[in-house]
Amino acid sequence: MPLDPVAYQPYEDPDDFIREVTDRIWVQRDISYIVDNYEPDSIVHGGLGTVTGRDGVIEGSLMRIAQVPQHVGQAEDVVWEARGDDAFLSSHLVFSSDTHVVDGRPVPIRKRTIANCLYRRGRMVEEWVVRDDLADCLQLGLDPAEVARGLRFRGYEGSMTKPAPADVLAAGDSGPRADEYRPECEMVLEFVDEVWNARRLHKVGEYMHRDLFLHTVGDRTVLRPDGYQKDLLAQIAPFPDARFEIRDVQANHAARYAGLRVAVLWVMRGSYRGVADFGPLTGKPVELLGVSQFLVQNGRIVREVRVFDQISLRAQINSHESSFADTNIY
Repeated sequence: MPLDPVAYQPYEDPDDFIREVTDRIWVQRDISYIVDNYEPDSIVHGGLGTVTGRDGVIEGSLMRIAQVPQHVGQAEDVVWEARGDDAFLSSHLVFSSDTHVVDGRPVPIRKRTIANCLYRRGRMVEEWVVRDDLADCLQLGLDPAEVARGLRFRGYEGSMTKPAPADVLAAGDSGPRADEYRPECEMVLEFVDEVWNARRLHKVGEYMHRDLFLHTVGDRTVLRPDGYQKDLLAQIAPFPDARFEIRDVQANHAARYAGLRVAVLWVMRGSYRGVADFGPLTGKPVELLGVSQFLVQNGRIVREVRVFDQISLRAQINSHESSFADTNIY
């Protein structure tokens, strides 16, 4: 079913819509445009939990823009799919290169953000947004643990509290999706299940190209299967029972973005009872919201961009009292 232009007017297509709307709010600083762009009861899920209502979006956006008034974010990719004939779901990868002034000296900051946005008839309905705030801390010379202590994890509401979709290729949290690029989507989901969840890390080379790139948090780039395996192990080591739930999928082919990309919205659920990377172990469950964008060429994954908020994860862990006795035997 073709997408009705009412879904993205007055722009050329959803890609153009997302880039121009984001620039208007975050670069031109037209914060009042959020009133026109978001539904009054819009829902935003982020690293610290869920915000319901447009007023919370306005306040949060104003504070972020005020903190870095010279911020410029560049669209690195827009993976979008139709959701019915009057709506679309976009996965907007933003690369920003800002300059903070610290003790009178300029400090350049590079980071990535991914915002998955569900728009219906040109209005934001629901959003899932993840930011690499770890990159800010590391490049500004701040202690991530100290920064996290100043944050409050509010918890998730709405769709994030429901069971994972039974068949995410038929319908994700954003609703029913078109059955396009099924072989590539199935391959990516199988990769997540086999490598991420089943821990068959030796299979990375079966799904990913030898010369793969992983761009991940802390503004880091990881190369080749060996680097990918080590990075995944480091992510799950504090949560040895971690499993990744797939909440949504969208695929899009565009030459300007090097071909077919598959965007995956995921939630890592596990218990903080493994390696004590984030302070004393608690044994309590955590929920980590993340988005990965996979570039697929000739049936293989050649690049992944993975974004999640490690600082908010620390804040979530801090919200639990440390009452876990270390009984692990190595």
